[in-house]
Amino acid sequence: QVQLVESGGGLVQAGGSLRLSCAVSGRTFTTYTMGWFRQAPGKEREFVASISWSGGRRYYADSVKGRFTISRGNAKNTGYLQMNSLKPEDTALYSCAVTSSVYGTEPYDYNYWGQGTQVTVSS
Repeated sequence: QVQLVESGGGLVQAGGSLRLSCAVSGRTFTTYTMGWFRQAPGKEREFVASISWSGGRRYYADSVKGRFTISRGNAKNTGYLQMNSLKPEDTALYSCAVTSSVYGTEPYDYNYWGQGTQVTVSS
């Protein structure tokens, strides 16, 4: 009923920037949360950032605070993750997800997921 498609990943040098997009289709929620997670090989999936769709309330993992910015488009059917000052340790598969809950920082808080987009940061 809800589909999410990520885009914008790629290869970038350390210190560079990327903007990830998450397009949402299907059922439209008036109130929900969009989150970004990432997972590197051999590592657990970790929370990156989230935004309350109606209120615009934002949360960030300590590891990305000050470097990443989560936002929503004017039409409110697309979310974005602006990533600046990228580091090699940011290399991972980045996935967006949505939940009808008003807050979520764990994978189990979310019930709809995209397929992910790869981000690779070289040095």
